[in-house]
Amino acid sequence: MSVSTDLITTWRRPRAIIRKLLAMGKREDRALAILMGACLLIFIAQLPLLARSNTLSPDEVPLQAELATTFFAWLLVWPLLFYGIGSVTHLAARLFGGRGTFYTARLALFWSLLASTPAWLFYGLVGGFIGPSPAKQIAGVIVLGSFLLFWSISLREAETNPDGNTP
Repeated sequence: MSVSTDLITTWRRPRAIIRKLLAMGKREDRALAILMGACLLIFIAQLPLLARSNTLSPDEVPLQAELATTFFAWLLVWPLLFYGIGSVTHLAARLFGGRGTFYTARLALFWSLLASTPAWLFYGLVGGFIGPSPAKQIAGVIVLGSFLLFWSISLREAETNPDGNTP
């Protein structure tokens, strides 16, 4: 299946998709592509928010500077931090009997981040068009909730069933 089909399926059956990804074997290039795709989509989701803030206060920071800073953060800094977070979560899972690897924990984190990007895009649109409001807060809760739900399910699957075979 394609990545877009897997994204849609993750919102219905996240465990099945992470099992499928784990069964494909250890491919660090695939994990990196998933992470970079997620970070790129999250950067794109920030564009309406940045445009709104620049339109409402044009005298502060130029839009190009905000775009460059946000691009740098999401495509260079955050990926490094996500690699570290994935490693720390694997070490924490090992304390509780996890049988996975650093790769499986990273893949679970990266896929969960990519799977939650539709919610990120929704959040960016709400924040860009409506601005600070209860609607933006609800969209933020949806982003955080979807990411944490996908990550908890994926990490549990990655640490209990690291080869992706159905138990």
